[in-house]
Amino acid sequence: MTATAPIELVCPAGSLPALKAAVDAGADCIYVGFKNATNARNFTGLNFTAEQLGEGIRYARARRRKVLLALNTYPQTDNWREWTATIDCAAELGVDAVILADPGLMRYATRAHPALRLHLSVQGSATSYEAINFYRDHFGIARAVLPRVLSLAQVEHVIAHTDVEIEVFGFGGLCVMVEGRCALSAYATGESPNCHGACSPGKHVRWAQTPQGMETRLNGILIDRFADDERAGYPTLCKGRFAVHDETYYAIEEPTSLNTLELLPELAKAGIRAIKLEGRQRSPAYVRQVTSVWRAALDRLRAHPAGFAVERDWMATLNAVSEGQSHTLGAYYRPWK
Repeated sequence: MTATAPIELVCPAGSLPALKAAVDAGADCIYVGFKNATNARNFTGLNFTAEQLGEGIRYARARRRKVLLALNTYPQTDNWREWTATIDCAAELGVDAVILADPGLMRYATRAHPALRLHLSVQGSATSYEAINFYRDHFGIARAVLPRVLSLAQVEHVIAHTDVEIEVFGFGGLCVMVEGRCALSAYATGESPNCHGACSPGKHVRWAQTPQGMETRLNGILIDRFADDERAGYPTLCKGRFAVHDETYYAIEEPTSLNTLELLPELAKAGIRAIKLEGRQRSPAYVRQVTSVWRAALDRLRAHPAGFAVERDWMATLNAVSEGQSHTLGAYYRPWK
């Protein structure tokens, strides 16, 4: 990678219409998953069959865009063949890269499909250049997606000590868990999102209108209660409101979205190769909106790096689709470090 290489815009798609929306709005890469537990957004009604993915790849490739497959959960002994068969299918369809977290699957991919490009998933929880270089040396990883727990200075330090391409999250939902190590949903439901592919699996989710308001529960556990004028969010434990010492509030994490638009010049200077937008569980309209904003911002940065400024309309559009209609710089901004 040269210093002048453009930053790739990597956008989410949980359906074929969302993939087409991302391509049409200016995504360079679109990341997707199959309709099974091999990906970390294994929700009912989302994701791709092999036939749909094939159509999506043809649509993207005709417009010189790339399709990346997220195969980023951890298989177990009794389902290993389903995960390896998914790698085989991805290679046969001709995806541009597979995003993996499990070292055993990486070894399988390098032996069965040596020409297949591999990316290290954020689910791999690699937060140091030593870890990233380990995956490069043993499995030929070409790119690593950094977990959303590093400060900007730490991102710069990683990039300075590896020749692996680095991808970071730029916009979308946040989680207090270190990616790949979530335990809250598994505690409540008995199903680990790291193995089954879904935080708060739909079969455990219930909404109920009560005299006190709309209640959301996860496997019977009360996660939140919403007034009539509030939008009832999806019940995830980390973003619920709980009674603590006679006060009810977001005890673990307030719903908000990561938004690093204002950090784009610094991220570019650090040498990131790609910036990722979260949201495979979101609608095609959401994908189109956020992709359009980030495409405009990256084009502006590319054309006028010294005079880059965030447009007010960009922020208004992103805030409208953010969790809680608010945004944060997350771990990137820690001035005390």
